[in-house]
Amino acid sequence: MLKAMTAARLPVAGVGAGKALFLALMAALWVANLYMIFVWTPTDQVMGVVQRIFYIHVPPLWMGFVAFLMVFIASAAYLFKGDAKWDHRAYAAAEAGVVFLSIGAIGGMIWAKPVWGVWWTWDPKLTTTFILWVTYMGYLMVRAYAPSTRQGARWAAIVGMVGFINVPIVYLAAVWWRTLHPGMVTGPLAAGGALEPAMRVTLYFSVLVFALLFAYMVRERIAQRESQAAIEELQSETS
Repeated sequence: MLKAMTAARLPVAGVGAGKALFLALMAALWVANLYMIFVWTPTDQVMGVVQRIFYIHVPPLWMGFVAFLMVFIASAAYLFKGDAKWDHRAYAAAEAGVVFLSIGAIGGMIWAKPVWGVWWTWDPKLTTTFILWVTYMGYLMVRAYAPSTRQGARWAAIVGMVGFINVPIVYLAAVWWRTLHPGMVTGPLAAGGALEPAMRVTLYFSVLVFALLFAYMVRERIAQRESQAAIEELQSETS
């Protein structure tokens, strides 16, 4: 009986031909992205081949920023409305944000070693990024160790909203402070001609590929959170 009720009430994740086609498309885009990064894009005249890490370093950081914006919006909606669906979205976005921020930071460390001679330095840009990473790791720890699911959701919502304050600080750190980190090469604050046209195309294509991966991860995690919540509700009703 419980099994039948569970099957009837659990959210149904998108599976089958549609998901298989999307994953095949993702794989093809990743192959194209790697080709553009390591073959098609011209080599930087100053830093050489190591500069190609740029296309794997910047896009996941941007996705991390997008994720934490989602956490901020969903957390505010949850605190205002009390609807669990917003909490599921905030939780999923925070998990993905930590993953993508970690990928971007690791890429930056690999890039820094041959250019700066060290894996890490307490540069303003790096320091604020580390604080951002610690903040959202704290968000996940609050969720994991709170006395109850509801308390964890409310406490984490506050952490997620306050933590987002650091996102624009990270983004503008190279503008506000003297830093070893390269300045902006794209966006309204970037110097004109900071990035060659072919390099710009590769960067934006890589952002697109990472964005699709990010969207897929968040969607899957939301579905899993909803399924877990439905199971816990059924267990509480039958206990």
